[in-house]
Amino acid sequence: MSILEVSATIRTAPDDRSDTELPSGADPTLRPLFAKVVRGERLTIEDGLTLYSTPDLWSVCAMADRVRRRLHGLATYYNINRHLNYSNVCALSCKFCEFYRKEGGEGAYTRDMAYVRDETARAVEAGATEMHCVGGLHPKLPFEYYPELIRTIRATATSRGSDLHIKAFTAVEIVHLARVARVFKQSDRVAGIRWVLEQLRESGLGSLPGGGAEVFDDRVHDEAYKGKIRSDVWLDVHRVAHDIGLNTNATMLYGHIESRHDRLVHLDMLRRAQDRALVRLGYEGVEPNRAEPRADTGAEVGHPGYAGDEGNDVPTVTLTREGVALPAPRMNKRGGYYQTIIPLPFFPDGSELEHLPGPTGLENLRTLAIARLMLDNFPHVKAFWIMQTLPMAQLMLHCGADDLDGTVVWYDITKVGGASTHQEVSVRTLKKTIRDAGFIPVERDTLYRRIERDARDGKAWRVATE
Repeated sequence: MSILEVSATIRTAPDDRSDTELPSGADPTLRPLFAKVVRGERLTIEDGLTLYSTPDLWSVCAMADRVRRRLHGLATYYNINRHLNYSNVCALSCKFCEFYRKEGGEGAYTRDMAYVRDETARAVEAGATEMHCVGGLHPKLPFEYYPELIRTIRATATSRGSDLHIKAFTAVEIVHLARVARVFKQSDRVAGIRWVLEQLRESGLGSLPGGGAEVFDDRVHDEAYKGKIRSDVWLDVHRVAHDIGLNTNATMLYGHIESRHDRLVHLDMLRRAQDRALVRLGYEGVEPNRAEPRADTGAEVGHPGYAGDEGNDVPTVTLTREGVALPAPRMNKRGGYYQTIIPLPFFPDGSELEHLPGPTGLENLRTLAIARLMLDNFPHVKAFWIMQTLPMAQLMLHCGADDLDGTVVWYDITKVGGASTHQEVSVRTLKKTIRDAGFIPVERDTLYRRIERDARDGKAWRVATE
């Protein structure tokens, strides 16, 4: 039985736990929200504001933990992966970013194919199932560099007997590639995005990471990362990726100049985009959305002017017990949806926003828990240990997270506490981290299929049969 089949069984089983009410000492304002969670009802943005404002953080985390266990039981996922940042040269100068360099500047790099082959060979030798590949928006690299990058990874892995999955290029990079290839037109940007994604898929691209989303708000966008694509374009890239059968992920960078309400709107926009993706895949039993008022403007969320939305006729889909249950094999065999939300805390050190304090540990726990509660149609929530740290990730497993990411090895985007680009943990450490938190480690591939290892050769792997 696949992981998703197990998840489907858990989420469709009656929720007959005896603790159908919050403890007597819990914040009473949370009781109506808890009742919704038990019934599998969708939370509103106003509900999310209540979750953020309550002093009873632990009840919020307990509610998220309930959803997490309903979906996945004690299973906690990890993978053996390797990150490859092909270049840190970037045309943008986002205030929150410490990664980017200007061409010719100190520390700037762009990897050639010999480097890519070497890194891929090391990944295969380590038994990796995934290569995660992102970089800056290089102003001078030709379009052909990027398909060649994918083909080089694919050919190197295949020659060594590995079906290494390539997860590469954020939505921001995809639009940059479309502009480099001169196929991006404002009058029909979707056509250019589709052309790029199809070229990359034919070269061996397997899925998209979720970076570049930041926070879907024009005010925040203009102040912190002006020049980067806005929410409507980011969502377009992922919608096209879903249309051609690629799974994707989503992030939210929080704790800088955005408000908590901005975060909730961001999550709601992702939730509605996922509704569309799941309906296209064949989910049944959905109901039309009821438009909700936006607290900042008074406009309806379902209004065509709401970024990322196309109208009021978007069906609502939920993965909770009273929602719909698409058979897992169809989800495995037919890609085209968001797999995971990855909340990412902002680290100010070294950026133009280093005067800001960044989010506290408690804010990190609360935001991840709220992401689990709001995104009722996302299968997974990741506590990205690189940015959360392993001890914090352990706590997050009790606050809604079911995935820690993987072994990583090299990570040049964010360095927590002065860490170097070499940020690696062993499988043994990941499994111990999960077990010590009271959960069961499950190795997965990029598409959340369970991985089996050869008992005689731990480097050899295959996707478990259903």
